[in-house]
Amino acid sequence: MEVRLDKYLWAVRIFKTRSDAADAVRNNRVLVNDAYAKPSREVKVGDIIAVKKTLVTYTYRVKELVINRQPAVKVIEYCENITPAEELAKLNTPRETIFVFRERGTGRPTKKERREIDALMEQMYDEF
Repeated sequence: MEVRLDKYLWAVRIFKTRSDAADAVRNNRVLVNDAYAKPSREVKVGDIIAVKKTLVTYTYRVKELVINRQPAVKVIEYCENITPAEELAKLNTPRETIFVFRERGTGRPTKKERREIDALMEQMYDEF
């Protein structure tokens, strides 16, 4: 049986949608055996998949191939989470927040200001 990387990541519930999985692979947030891959790459039993999400890089070992999306309870039959403890500890670190000063009475941010704030936040997460 052959399974595409994006389909496998979706099937074992690492990503909510297959297109989210494909986008992450295309944007070099997924490594397979320490190498960047394409969404169409074939996954094999024993492969080590590293997925970077926000601050943490999760690591998984492929135990079994699967095509269809699995219930959360059955995921452990198909992949093993081998993320190091120091990576998981990053989830508990206090996050730096950005406070943008606005004059009193100016209301909510405009669409343009909101995009600037979102770009700034995304830039902060990419630095980690």
